[in-house]
Amino acid sequence: MTIEVICVIYYTGDIHGYPWNVVKFCKKFKLTRDDVIVILGDVSVNYYQNERDAEAKMHLNAVKPTVLCIHGNHEIRPANISSYLTKEWNGGTVWYEEAYPKLLFAKDGEVYHLEGLDYLVIGGAYSVDKYYRLARGYGWWEDEQPSTEIIRAVETAIAEKHFDIVLSHTCPKKYEPTEMFLAAVDQSTVDTGTEDWLDGIEDRIEYKAWFCGHWHTDKRIDKMHFLFNGFESAEQFKE
Repeated sequence: MTIEVICVIYYTGDIHGYPWNVVKFCKKFKLTRDDVIVILGDVSVNYYQNERDAEAKMHLNAVKPTVLCIHGNHEIRPANISSYLTKEWNGGTVWYEEAYPKLLFAKDGEVYHLEGLDYLVIGGAYSVDKYYRLARGYGWWEDEQPSTEIIRAVETAIAEKHFDIVLSHTCPKKYEPTEMFLAAVDQSTVDTGTEDWLDGIEDRIEYKAWFCGHWHTDKRIDKMHFLFNGFESAEQFKE
């Protein structure tokens, strides 16, 4: 008798260095080592570069599923951390550390094949609290938004590869949840270059769903899924 291994892909939003919602979700729903959880940016376990990061990584690496992280705007890119290596994983390149082999960081512009679906990754966003952070010595990184190289990689993937679902940190401009704008931030000072670029992408591609974090809200607009504390699964796309 053949036993079918059922793998489920789950998505959730920013955790900002606190792994507990992910840990609780995995335990409550009895996720297995065959499952995958995608965190849509601002995982922020590459933020302090000290024991605090290490503890969060330890807890995420200890859950049974593999954890795939999209790049946000409140974290260091793995490419800039010497302990990270790359490997091939489900059709694309990921970053990982030998100490935490199940905690993977997606490379922007890669397409991953998971359980019959192809996922295009586009991380990064602008920090609207950039100057607040700089004034107080909080973490901020100049390469938080997609570089020219990343933009080229994404555009090449769009032109040459098939994908069903987009995984990004922020959203296309037209879908911005304006109710989540911070009252203290003058929106005329916000760099929306990434959102504008994603807007153009969204206008010219066909896709089943688009998942993003960044906005600290759980809502859905048509095929655009915003996640923060909530979780969704890829089971909804099974035909």
